[in-house]
Amino acid sequence: MIFPQLLINGLIAGAVYTMASAGFSLIYGVCGFVNFSHGSVIAVAGYVLFFLFKIAGINFWLSAFLAVGFSGAFGFLINRFIFKKFRKKKASALILLLVGFALLLFFEALLMILFGADVKTIGFIKIAKGQEIFGAIITPLQIVILFVSLFLFVCLLFFMKKTKTGKAMRAVADNKDVAEIVGISSEKIFSWTFVLGSLIAGCAGVLLALEQNLEPTMGTGLMIKGFTASIIGGIGNVPAAVLGSFLLGLAENFGIWFLPSGYKDAIAFVVLFIFLLARPQGILGRKK
Repeated sequence: MIFPQLLINGLIAGAVYTMASAGFSLIYGVCGFVNFSHGSVIAVAGYVLFFLFKIAGINFWLSAFLAVGFSGAFGFLINRFIFKKFRKKKASALILLLVGFALLLFFEALLMILFGADVKTIGFIKIAKGQEIFGAIITPLQIVILFVSLFLFVCLLFFMKKTKTGKAMRAVADNKDVAEIVGISSEKIFSWTFVLGSLIAGCAGVLLALEQNLEPTMGTGLMIKGFTASIIGGIGNVPAAVLGSFLLGLAENFGIWFLPSGYKDAIAFVVLFIFLLARPQGILGRKK
């Protein structure tokens, strides 16, 4: 039965895209610019896990925890020493977008220099027989990816709605100047936003490293999918980005029912172009 399998594959792909688009959309919504360097955080997390576990010989669970923690610190440093400098110079959103893209290329090249261009594997989880659910096969790791993705989304929503810092993030996203008048430091909130978004990206990098192979450019492909998902749902809106992620995953996988599998990326770009032309604000977005 091909339909159930494509449905499961689409949901798994959507779960992976969710972890990329949620952090990306969070940073856009609060900080106000498209941060393509977010993709480098995903790749760096995967390679930090590889270095700690495979090369340094550290316990896997500790390595995974350190890799995610490093991602948060990495995002903080990128904002503190790169983007903050440009914000002080009143750089436009376009300039910040180009800076983020340049950082993405730089860290890809750095990973290639440090680890080589050949494909790396973690090899911690051995290939296991998948479970059959309604005629579709799903592996234990894919189940973990799906639940971790949904768990992170729920935790992010709770953080944004119930915590003091989350409410401050929403205030800065609505109107930075008014938020500063009432005593909220926008720069401190920007730092927290980068840390939180990068931690989610680190989780994506670790899970992606376990399911697939590692390569220096792995962050670019996932970042493009995360960007596309954000556009579909409504960029700057985290729940909308999650909706867009699952719709994109389903569109890609059901698309290859009629087209060769090599067209999966092309399907994503076609969907992106359709939304940019017909509804650039996304499904849940509002015209401004």
